[in-house]
Amino acid sequence: MAEYVVEFGKDGRRIEPDGRLDAAAFHRNHLPIREVLLRRFAGKTGDVVEAGSGTGQHAVDFARHMPDITWWPSDLNEQHLRSIDAWRAHADLPNIRSPLRIDLSDPAWCPEMQDGRGPKKLLAVFCANVVHIAPWRVTEGLFAGAGRYLGADGQLLLYGPFKRDGKHTAVSNAVFDTSLREGNPEWGVRDIADLERLAGSAGLALAEIAEMPANNLILVFVRKPGD
Repeated sequence: MAEYVVEFGKDGRRIEPDGRLDAAAFHRNHLPIREVLLRRFAGKTGDVVEAGSGTGQHAVDFARHMPDITWWPSDLNEQHLRSIDAWRAHADLPNIRSPLRIDLSDPAWCPEMQDGRGPKKLLAVFCANVVHIAPWRVTEGLFAGAGRYLGADGQLLLYGPFKRDGKHTAVSNAVFDTSLREGNPEWGVRDIADLERLAGSAGLALAEIAEMPANNLILVFVRKPGD
């Protein structure tokens, strides 16, 4: 899996003695993201995997405000995994589990769900700011795994910048996309239509597009009827 554009812990921000990292983006986006999740998960219980948790701050915030849901943060980067575990210990919440080491490029990215160490069928998979800073095979694996692990009423929620019908939603997103592709031609802002086709192959369908601040979106995919 590709490294992050700015690996947390190497971006000049403070690292706490216990290993907790801080992401500037968390402070900007956690409230609007949380509002969408609260609405989508209202009255529900179950297990949610956050794919690519980064520092771990989102998972802790969500666990604190959605106590009836069990949160499973994850990442591939070792320093991120240490930060997630440190935030989990700092928060001391009963509904957040130890981080899973997940490589989304593997369609069976959560072996713990198959050997009894992890959650069973998932209520949701949440993934923020990952698919545009990783090769397309990571997005393919994310959707394939979601199709494998989500329960009958499960949801896959993606947060980040996206194109619509081949066009950027803002000039700033176009500039960002160019900078990503110049740094790594396998990266880039993804088109919603391409994600819909990928979702269809995993038995999922786009159910909602939620507008977010700073020209971001949350895409919500659910199981297609009969799948």
